Amino acid sequence: MDETFLLMLSNLLHLHNSLDPSTSLLSPSSSSPQPASSPSPSSPSSLLSSSSPAPLLFFTLASILSFLASSSSLKKETDDRKSRDPNSSPSPPPSSAHFSVSAFRALSTDHIWSLDAPVRDAQWRSLYGLSYPVFTTVVDKLKPFIAASNLSLPSDYAVALVLSRLCHGYSAKTVASRSSLDPYLVSKITNMVTRLLATKLYPEFIKIPVSRRRMVETTQGFEELTSLPNICGAIDGSPIKVRGLNLDRSLMNVYKCKYGYDSVLLQVVSDHRKIFWDVCVKAPGGADDAAHFRDSLLYNRLTSGDIVWDKVVTVRGHHVRPYIVGDWCYPLLSFLMTPFSPDGAGTPAQNLFDGMLMKSRSVVVEAIGLLKARWKILQDLNVGLNHAPQTIVACCVLHNLCQIAREPEPGPWKDPDESGAQARVLESEKQFYYFGESLRQALADDLHQRLSSR
Repeated sequence: MDETFLLMLSNLLHLHNSLDPSTSLLSPSSSSPQPASSPSPSSPSSLLSSSSPAPLLFFTLASILSFLASSSSLKKETDDRKSRDPNSSPSPPPSSAHFSVSAFRALSTDHIWSLDAPVRDAQWRSLYGLSYPVFTTVVDKLKPFIAASNLSLPSDYAVALVLSRLCHGYSAKTVASRSSLDPYLVSKITNMVTRLLATKLYPEFIKIPVSRRRMVETTQGFEELTSLPNICGAIDGSPIKVRGLNLDRSLMNVYKCKYGYDSVLLQVVSDHRKIFWDVCVKAPGGADDAAHFRDSLLYNRLTSGDIVWDKVVTVRGHHVRPYIVGDWCYPLLSFLMTPFSPDGAGTPAQNLFDGMLMKSRSVVVEAIGLLKARWKILQDLNVGLNHAPQTIVACCVLHNLCQIAREPEPGPWKDPDESGAQARVLESEKQFYYFGESLRQALADDLHQRLSSR
């Protein structure tokens, strides 16, 4: 019996004895037997026939308390039995409840402010790949466009839905089952949000460094890393695996990358902080890096003179404008420096230059590894081929947001070691090649002299 009920019963006994001391509710064990003709003082008839109202009052209150105590005990036993037996109640699946609109609203409005910032942001990253402040930034920037689409779901919930898919690599079917939505609607929302990220937010968060302040910051960052002057970016390509491509026989080898799976090719240029300032997804996985680069808008703007960086340094009589660095799979040009030799067969000055150049290139390799680690959908892309480029670019935009906000960096995804033939120079590139060749040698000799004299 409940301890609270026993205490109240004891108090009632004391109350009764003070109100009617002539009547005993509990006969003492040592009391003498009563005559047969008189009713026992402890019998119900003696209590109910007593001239004092105290016994009746006592039993009325005691009955009420007994009922309340038994009801509470029964409820507790029922709850305990339900918790031990998961099949005892048809409660909704926790996964659906957790991903519902109401659950998200409770988390993002009521519950979120009761958490400490580190706990809150860690929870948000585990669900959506970024902290709560970065999430709200994305929502605020996309909300006007989502609202204009007349979507039946709240804007922040739609963004959360897509981010959970990009972050964890979920298929549309998996997200639909967890959210109690139709898979077609999830695909439609994914397409809309990734398109907005890749078009509306791209110009704001993926920019070629044209301002002098940013150019100085970037070149100084690379120079601190490599001792090479005026590097403004590192370029590299990476195949993005695409699941379930139904291709014609003539296209099967076109999309199959050198690692043996169907893919599309991603090309990025990164600064020293692993922030992308150019992204291109225009080639199938079977294309080589040089062909993809030549088909990019960046290449066309650099060769046409549309981009002219005015930060010029003089190295051994050569005017060196800012340049990007890449491996030997890219052509040597005046604005793109590549190694002398892939196997260290050059002179000491050339080998030193190659080592420093590859050190600067490691920044973009790490950036791609972070990109694929943060947005796991890029490890095995489960969207249609027509939507693959915008999904990849959207993830690059989100990557930049995380880097700018200095989000914690996860362990990077490791692609297989890259190898390939040295890119050949096209006839139309000969002028850029000869100028680049002389610049590269001047940079190598200057670097060797400066580091040897230390």
